[in-house]
Amino acid sequence: MTDKTFNVLFLCTGNSARSILAEGLLNHLGKGRFRAYSAGSRPNGRVNPFALERLAKEGITVTDARSKSWDEFALPDAPVLDFVITVCDNAAGEVCPIWLGQPITAHWGVFDPSDAPEDEKAIAFAKAFAILHRRISLFTSLNPEGLERLLLEKKVRDIGHIE
Repeated sequence: MTDKTFNVLFLCTGNSARSILAEGLLNHLGKGRFRAYSAGSRPNGRVNPFALERLAKEGITVTDARSKSWDEFALPDAPVLDFVITVCDNAAGEVCPIWLGQPITAHWGVFDPSDAPEDEKAIAFAKAFAILHRRISLFTSLNPEGLERLLLEKKVRDIGHIE
């Protein structure tokens, strides 16, 4: 086993809620084995305050969260990605840029908590966080270096079916 850090990009359309939650969670739970990033196909330019509030309530500090385009991760100086995971159905169906490093791709669709009525948003974000927490906990239990690529890809994709 080496000390490799695996780079993971979480994608969503607006990069304001689900992908931000996933980025914060993996950076917290990954304990240095994983480095998470997030981006959107059509970023809306702001991080949803409910996402930051939920992360803070869970003891996860995120100081550099910003809504950004996935184009940043297709540039020559971008980190080489090991995994690219979509967390919304819209981004899963879009044509993605060419990623450096031939990453394993998966879809972990999560409902959009931003669509909840205003008085239910906090609960919706808590539910989305819980789904992502279970999936990311399973993901961090994998040993990417100890699994053959096709088996690893299947396991990562299977995680997307866990609620």
